[in-house]
Amino acid sequence: MKLNWKQAIALGFGFAAIFLIWPVFNQFVPLFLQAGNPLVDEQLLLAGRPLLDVRGFGLSPTLAFFIMTWDNLINIFVQPWVGVTSDRTWTRFGRRKPWLLAGVPLAALGFVFIPLAGTILAILVAILVVNVGMAIFRAPAAALLGDLFPPGQRSQVRGIASVMAGSSGALALVAGSFLFERAGRAVPFIASSVFMVVFAALAALLIIEPNPTAQGRATAFGPGKIVRPVKEAEAAKPTSSVLSLLRALWQAEDHRTLLFLLTILLSFMVSESLQAGLSSFAVFTLGLSPGEAARFAALSAVAIILFAFPGGLIGARIGRQRSISIGLAGLFLVAGGGALLIRHPATLAIVLVLAGFFWALVVINDLPLLYDLGDEGQIGAYTGVYFVATQAAAVLGPTLAGFSIDLAGSHRVLFAFAAVCALLAWVALRQVRPPTVETAG
Repeated sequence: MKLNWKQAIALGFGFAAIFLIWPVFNQFVPLFLQAGNPLVDEQLLLAGRPLLDVRGFGLSPTLAFFIMTWDNLINIFVQPWVGVTSDRTWTRFGRRKPWLLAGVPLAALGFVFIPLAGTILAILVAILVVNVGMAIFRAPAAALLGDLFPPGQRSQVRGIASVMAGSSGALALVAGSFLFERAGRAVPFIASSVFMVVFAALAALLIIEPNPTAQGRATAFGPGKIVRPVKEAEAAKPTSSVLSLLRALWQAEDHRTLLFLLTILLSFMVSESLQAGLSSFAVFTLGLSPGEAARFAALSAVAIILFAFPGGLIGARIGRQRSISIGLAGLFLVAGGGALLIRHPATLAIVLVLAGFFWALVVINDLPLLYDLGDEGQIGAYTGVYFVATQAAAVLGPTLAGFSIDLAGSHRVLFAFAAVCALLAWVALRQVRPPTVETAG
């Protein structure tokens, strides 16, 4: 079946709205929280570098990284519920798009107030508002991948969407770094919020959702074509809740889906810990300025952009599971080498580019593979359990990484922690028997 490029690009705008603000969040918020802490000041003084000229709250790495995960704790509960609920509802706007229209303005408003917060309580409230808004629309937006495209096209479409999302994130990092240095700490947050609203509006206008309640009506796999009609009885059947789905997966004789969810959890612990700690490592260990640290982080984003679509094609050609396995092995080697070899900005740049290359193989193919392992009638529910795994990783990864940094007394241990998580994810994936549909791409 010919790929519907218009819908793929429209979905890409939705993904871009999701991923636009997080690079800015991950680069600058940890610095706001830790600036002024005696431990990080000592690291800079021992290295002969000036203290960080950023107004902050002087928190320890453990507490700062833990605060970075509070928003993700909300996601664990909100995103799965929203994903399942969106399976069972239909409005004149569709079943996924209403959540997009509700969550984006709330997230944008909270994001603007993060750099303006003058107290720790104020910044925590702003972070929570951002994440509630993001949690409302993130799972339904991701579920559109399963709604709009058949299994054989999902890796390619996810690659297209990830190119658009990664491009927006990289642009936000590069532009945000200059805006931070030259226009003030609030400007990158305001600009990111504005573009997030614009991208979400474009997605809502361009995406044509299939009506799951119409007898014999075609899905959006091909506008006007009877490809996969949905019967009323099937559409009316309640979708399992995420909790009941997890219980069913636990009780099933075949545990491969649970093992793959464990793989997703561990692999995202690699990504989330590095995202949360990268700016701290670059600033407090290598002595880069916050703006320079953000520009270096953009290198990884650019690598993901360049390899996102090829990563989808590779997943379709050699199998999604094999592609993910290669990506995890590469992340283990790169992160482990980074813990030993990064001594100056050049080596940091090499590690970040290679990490982005291997991470693309993982993240482009993981959600399509989960759909292959699951039930086509419960796309929203399986999207929900996917976000349970990723958001649990967003809590565990940075928190455990921050604790490890406090124990070691150096941000360098961040890369060793990521390498261990990548190795464990690779081991878990080796226990998963490939689905038959997955080999077809």
